[in-house]
Amino acid sequence: MTPFTEKVVKIIQHIPEGKVMTYGQIAKLAGSPRAARQVVRVLHSMSWKYHLPWHRVINAKGQIALQEDDSYQEQRLSLEAEGVEIGLGGVIDLGKYQWEPSVEQFEDLV
Repeated sequence: MTPFTEKVVKIIQHIPEGKVMTYGQIAKLAGSPRAARQVVRVLHSMSWKYHLPWHRVINAKGQIALQEDDSYQEQRLSLEAEGVEIGLGGVIDLGKYQWEPSVEQFEDLV
C-alpha cells in the first residue's frame, strides 16, 4: 500500500458518525490535494477489506456522487440513519455536517 493510500484509509476510518468529508478534502489531508479521483479508487477497492465508512464521503458540492440507484439509496439511508439531513436536490449542508479534524486529530490520523 502506498503512503498516500494508507493515509486515505486512516482518514476515512476516523470520520465520525453523523459527519461527512469530501473526496478532495481527504486527498488534501493525505498530502495530495489534486488526487480526489485517487480517493474514489481507494474507496472502490478497499472499502470492504478495511471496513471503511464509505457512505460518509461525498463530493465537493455536498452531494452523493454515486450514480447507480441502489448504491445511491444505500448511501443516503446510511447517512440519514446517522442523523445527516439531506436537503432538496440531495444536498448535504457541509457547514453543518463536514468533519474538519483538529490539528491533534489530524496528527493522530497520519
